[in-house]
Amino acid sequence: MRTTRLLRHIPVVACTLLGAGCTLAGDVRPYPPMAPVQPIVVPAATPTAGAIYSAGPGLNLYGDRRARDVGDLLTIALMESTMATTTASTAISKKSDIDMGSPTLFGAPVTLGGTKILGASAESESNFNGKGNSAQSNRLQGSVTVTVIQRLPNGNLVVQGQKNLRLNQGDELVQIQGVVRAADIGADNTIPSSKVADARIVYGGRGAVAQSNAMGWLGRFFNSALSLF
Repeated sequence: MRTTRLLRHIPVVACTLLGAGCTLAGDVRPYPPMAPVQPIVVPAATPTAGAIYSAGPGLNLYGDRRARDVGDLLTIALMESTMATTTASTAISKKSDIDMGSPTLFGAPVTLGGTKILGASAESESNFNGKGNSAQSNRLQGSVTVTVIQRLPNGNLVVQGQKNLRLNQGDELVQIQGVVRAADIGADNTIPSSKVADARIVYGGRGAVAQSNAMGWLGRFFNSALSLF
């Protein structure tokens, strides 16, 4: 009875794995939209009644075209380059010897059939030699124009944006989110990605090219912790 039930569930499991393989292979998972940042700031002093000062958006008659308010556009130049190398080597060797001679009784060794029977010796040896190497490098260049979604009280700008490219054999997605300092924005309204705080950058694609470069669901199973081999 249990065997029959298991056989009924095999097609469902197979379809689920196949669907997951088609969905995950070469898929891009963009970050969710950034939540508004709520910093702790000291309340501003209330202006005296009757003064000419009035709180509100500033009027910049001689300002440039750099992004500074919510809704403004800012171009981020992607110049990401990382490299990591790790090498580990371990060698352990241990050897033990124990030799206990045959005792004598009345001046003669104890024997049985001419063979000493109370003598004992033991020897053990263990060796371990492990070595590992890991190297990884990444490089990303380009530019993405983002939108200012929040202006913090200290003048920093929370930005986010993405670029979708539909090419011949698939789609490509570039997404970036983070916080930039207004003083780091260049005169041409651009800023390098190395000066974006809390940066979250996504790059990937969907389509035939991305799927051909991804491991299938069966290969991922045999390379996962669930595999017994």
